Amino acid sequence: MSLAPAPKPAAVGEMSGGPTHIPRHVAIIMDGNGRWAKKRFMPRLAGHKAGVDAVRKVTRAARTLGIEALTLYAFSSENWRRPEEEVSDLMGLLRLFIRSDLDELSRENVRLRVIGDYRRFSPDLVRLVDDAIARTASNDGPILVIALNYGAQAEIAAAARTLAEKVAAGEIRAEAIDEAAIEGALDTRDLPPLDLMIRTSGEVRLSNFLLWQAAYAELLFVDTLWPDFDAAALEQAVAIFGQRQRRFGGL
Repeated sequence: MSLAPAPKPAAVGEMSGGPTHIPRHVAIIMDGNGRWAKKRFMPRLAGHKAGVDAVRKVTRAARTLGIEALTLYAFSSENWRRPEEEVSDLMGLLRLFIRSDLDELSRENVRLRVIGDYRRFSPDLVRLVDDAIARTASNDGPILVIALNYGAQAEIAAAARTLAEKVAAGEIRAEAIDEAAIEGALDTRDLPPLDLMIRTSGEVRLSNFLLWQAAYAELLFVDTLWPDFDAAALEQAVAIFGQRQRRFGGL
């Protein structure tokens, strides 16, 4: 069962209390490609291909809505446990997406970012990712963040090691390590704070994604399988976000 409110939300900008607030930073756990394909008696690869089409629709919609940063969980550090053939297929789709969509991203002034240890991938794919990042580095429009070989626990552990090394080198004092210091050592340090995290397919967990960043993010779990998640679905999610009361621990 979906945890989204049952009543249809007001359209973006038409809430009774005034204009809907647009989240600056939205993250999506793109789940359900395999189940989408299974329902249609198709191979899992067909579901992943449909998922790439959904990425295109949603990234375009995010730009239209004025979202500053969109982070997509494309490949987790746990996804290596999948069959080798499926991992290879996912890598192939990543290559295809970069080669086919990079011109549009560059033309639309989108800056591409990657978080996670993507250098574990094959050298040719690493070069392709590096080139895509470099080509869009000077863009100053919306940011598209792709999480590749990413795990939040590993990210936090790496931040802790970085700060520990600075303490050992005498660059900072241990007492100076606070929330801001940890945030400054994370992969997302130069991104807007995470406002909204969406997970598709009906699963209700974060799956080791942006755990630190999600501390005060609004969470939205929807039944829609990722290949069926489109511009209208993102707009609805943003409208629901606009109806939330965000107190950040206050009154």
